[in-house]
Amino acid sequence: MPRSFDAALVREQFPALHLTDNGAPRVYFDNPAGTQVPQRVIDRTVDCLVAKNANLGGYFSTTEAAGALVDEAHQAVADFYNAPSAREIVFGQNMTTLTFHMSRCLGKKFRKGDEIVLSRMDHDANVSPWLLLADDLGLVVKWLDFDTGTYEFPEDALTRVLSDRTKLVAFGAASNCTGTVNDMKGFAAQAKATGALVYVDAVQFAPHYAIDVQDIGADILVSSAYKWFGPHQGILWGREALLEETFGYKLRPAGNDLPHKFETGTLSHEGMAGCLGAIEYLEQFGEGPTRVAKLKSAWATLAEYEQALTLRLIEGLKTFKGLTIRGITSANAMHRRVPTVSFTLEGHDPASLAKSFARENIFVWSGHNYAIEPVGRMGLMDKGGVLRIGLAHYNTAAEVDQLLSSLTRITRG
Repeated sequence: MPRSFDAALVREQFPALHLTDNGAPRVYFDNPAGTQVPQRVIDRTVDCLVAKNANLGGYFSTTEAAGALVDEAHQAVADFYNAPSAREIVFGQNMTTLTFHMSRCLGKKFRKGDEIVLSRMDHDANVSPWLLLADDLGLVVKWLDFDTGTYEFPEDALTRVLSDRTKLVAFGAASNCTGTVNDMKGFAAQAKATGALVYVDAVQFAPHYAIDVQDIGADILVSSAYKWFGPHQGILWGREALLEETFGYKLRPAGNDLPHKFETGTLSHEGMAGCLGAIEYLEQFGEGPTRVAKLKSAWATLAEYEQALTLRLIEGLKTFKGLTIRGITSANAMHRRVPTVSFTLEGHDPASLAKSFARENIFVWSGHNYAIEPVGRMGLMDKGGVLRIGLAHYNTAAEVDQLLSSLTRITRG
């Protein structure tokens, strides 16, 4: 683990990590569903609600302060994504809501018989909106399928389903079930070669690795800030030329300027403030002359720590008889996954395991976790799905060992 990273100092910045239940510390391994927030996020949120609580567009002090905050938050997320312009950043309630909205806006470009490609490894938030659109418009749906032995996509997975009628390819940057990190840049290049739009769900990738939309080559990428230490807020990046030409469902008084034609109604300014706080928190782990450089450096440091922690967890789980890790396990391949580790254990229902962990104040998730495509593809939907452990950089080796000890007691119980 890198010497520059001190988990104890990190944990001091998260008030929730110091809470106990009946004297037992909480172990937060539920991070893929939502991370805890540092004090910086809380302070930014409170300051907005106290000192900047107004709608936009007026001439008095609070509305001017709110406007400045909204602009600052857009620029911060543009830096977070390494986007060329803050005009390309669209705030919304969450990734799911933004994707439903954007699917309808992009749907104005499609015609009956057009084809779209979806992923068998994705969270349903990047599947159902497109399936419903296909049903509305008479689109043909094709599937990007993964290997259930390697938990990765074969090299020709996308090319075998692309055609000159493909209008959209939607896939995840990383799986919330298997933890696999996908070849975003390669998929984007293959899709763009056929003229298709590329829509990337980066919800599970964003809390663990740097995002560079200029390098990926996609058209739209979206994540949710509450997965990367911020508030319940979704943020979409879209290529400016595409957003300019795309129809926006909006109220008549709303303007056509970017990004506001896609930001419907009055948004959560306190949520934007919290996003700004989360990005400011992350900057402390990096070095460089700009925020973009600091964030890139920070993610490299955090990823190194998390990969070591993930390997410790995986090596520990491998010692349990009848346990199958549903994801990449090779020690030299931790960079090809996020620290979300799902498994099944013979003779043990995932929900029962989760309840047993909860009794020891270890927070994990069980079931399909909205990843019904990968769980179904692995034949686990009628078997209770998986038990999912999700690490973050504020977790520790001691917590991993605590979970493994707990699992030992459960299996002997």
